[in-house]
Parts: sequence; structure tokens; C-alpha cells
Amino acid sequence: MIGLEDRQTLALHIATAQGAGARRHLACATAGITVRTLQRWQTSQGLVAGDRRPAAVRPVPAHALSPAERAEVLRVANEPRFAALPPARIVPMLADEGVYVASESTFARVLREHGQATHRGRAKAPRSVRPPTTHIATAPRQVWCWDMTYLPAAVAGRWFFLYLILDLYSRKIVGWEVHDTDDADHATHLVHRTALAEGIAAMTTKPVLHGDNGATLKATTVLAMLYWLGIKPSYSRPRVSDDNAYAEALFRTAKYRPEFPTHGFADLNAARAWAATFVRWYNCDHRHSGIRYVSPEQRHAGEDHAILAARHALYTEARTRNPGRWSRHTRNWTPIGAVTLNPERDSLVNMTSPPQQNQPLAA
Repeated sequence: MIGLEDRQTLALHIATAQGAGARRHLACATAGITVRTLQRWQTSQGLVAGDRRPAAVRPVPAHALSPAERAEVLRVANEPRFAALPPARIVPMLADEGVYVASESTFARVLREHGQATHRGRAKAPRSVRPPTTHIATAPRQVWCWDMTYLPAAVAGRWFFLYLILDLYSRKIVGWEVHDTDDADHATHLVHRTALAEGIAAMTTKPVLHGDNGATLKATTVLAMLYWLGIKPSYSRPRVSDDNAYAEALFRTAKYRPEFPTHGFADLNAARAWAATFVRWYNCDHRHSGIRYVSPEQRHAGEDHAILAARHALYTEARTRNPGRWSRHTRNWTPIGAVTLNPERDSLVNMTSPPQQNQPLAA
């Protein structure tokens, strides 16, 4: 709907354009109206009185609800048995009783006119899924991920429980335990022991510990220990497995190792012995693809920069000896900068990582 002042302005501009030699239909198209609209304004006092549609008196439809019928719709919808139900449930229930008051859309319209169109009942209205929390680690001991997985026993139906804490930046397993029961006390002890081993008490900024929504990791004793240590807990969204992708990938690596017993562990000691061997291999011998194929222990200790610089020097020398074998750059041995858990957008990573760590080294 175009107001009176806007109509007069458009008509004046169109007349000016016509006086300058412009075609009327082209001038109207530029103004955003049709020639028929301009003609209606000029012949029906549209440029003097404006749009008279809002003030028009419209007859009430013959089939419209009477005030008594509207009051009856509102009364029925607010009966105790219907007070927590939407119109989609009220209308069928009335139909089963042989009663017809109004249609479902009429119930909804009357309730909306009286401000009762909000979510009816005690249940909360549906909400969109919240975005995952983004955590960025630029050094060791800033962000930890932890989780628990099942280790099969040789006896069918029995399981052992492997608890792991992973440093997000270095991928090092900084804490682990294996137990024959799933108990919050085990998780509490693991967090306490890991914090002591990593020297968290002497740090000004404590790490963030990210886990899933399991009952064990969210128990009161665990939260009390985290609060006492100054570690901030973080949790994945419900029923979303990839919010803790690093821990899930670590468990997959563990269970697909050749020495993992496919028929289960004989006892708890066997499970703990395997876990100790795996953690030692993963931290010290495993060349992790996500950190330029250095070991998590080397990156955790800050040795990865020197190692990758030596590799870059080696490749540069090899290219100098045989330049014809290299069509472009040598292999990228740039140290990995910031590591993100559930990144919201790439700009967060670029703002955190130093520029030189995001550029590949060229020979």
C-alpha cells in the first residue's frame, strides 16, 4: 500500500520524465508501478484522498461466527480437560463425543485473537538445536577431550571400561585407566591424577575438559572435582556423536590395532596391560597424520618445530640435488597451528593461529 505523499511524489516524477521525452510505461516501470495504477490514481482522486481501502466499510460475512459462538469456542478451549491441548487434539475429541463447535482453524484463530496461541501445557515449546561450542587450543594443556569406551571380555556379556583423556593440541593421551565397572569415582580419580601429572595447579589458566553427555562424566562427584581443580567442563550436544570427534577417532584407532584381541580380554589385568602398551605406542611411536606425522609426545614437549624444520631442510637439499624431480614445492612440513574442536567458522582459527603457521614452506 502506497501512502498519499509517496503517490504524489511518484506521479510528479513520472510527469517530469514524460516531459523530458520518456515513454510513460517505462517511467512507471522505473517507479515500480504499472500504467493502470497511475490511471486509477488520476481518475478516482487517488492523488487527493489517498488509498481509501483501510477506511472502507466491509459487510460482515453471513457465515461469520457470532459473538456468542466465539465465546463458546474460547470457553471450550479453556475447559480443564482441554486447557493443555492444542486445537488439533480438541476438535477430534469433541467429534468423538458427537459435538461440533468449530473447525480446527477457527479454534486456532480465536485463541490467537485472545493471546492464547502460545504453547499450551507444561511442556516447553520446541527449540532449535544449539550450535556446538567451539574450543581452540594453541598450546598443550588448554583443551582436553575425554570419553569412555567398552572393551570386550572373553566372557560374553561382560565388559571392561577404558577411560581416556586426550590433549587436543598435541593429541597426547595424558590420562587413562581401565576398570571392570563404570563408575563416576573412576572418572573423578582419573581427572585428579591427570591434573597432578600435567601440573595444572601451577597454571594460571586451567584447561577445558570436553566430553559427551554420559551420566558418568556428568556425575556430581566429577563436577565437584573439576570445580576444585579449576577445570571448566564442556559437553557435547545430546545425541550428537561428532561433537567429540577426536576422542571417537582415538577409540577407533585403538580398536583397529593388530594386537587388539578380537575375542576379548581374559581378565582385567590383560586389558590394563594392552591399554598400557597402546598408550605408549600412541604417544611415543605413532606418527600422527593430523600433526604432520610427529608423535604426540614430541608435539606435547614442543619438539615438533625443530623436527619439521629438519625435514624441510632435508627436502630442500634433496630438491637442490635433483631439481628435475620436483615440479613444484617440496612437501609441506609447516607446524600445525591452532587446533579447533567443533569450529564455528574458519575465521576463528585464522584469528588465533599466527600467519606464518598457516602458510606452507616453499623450497
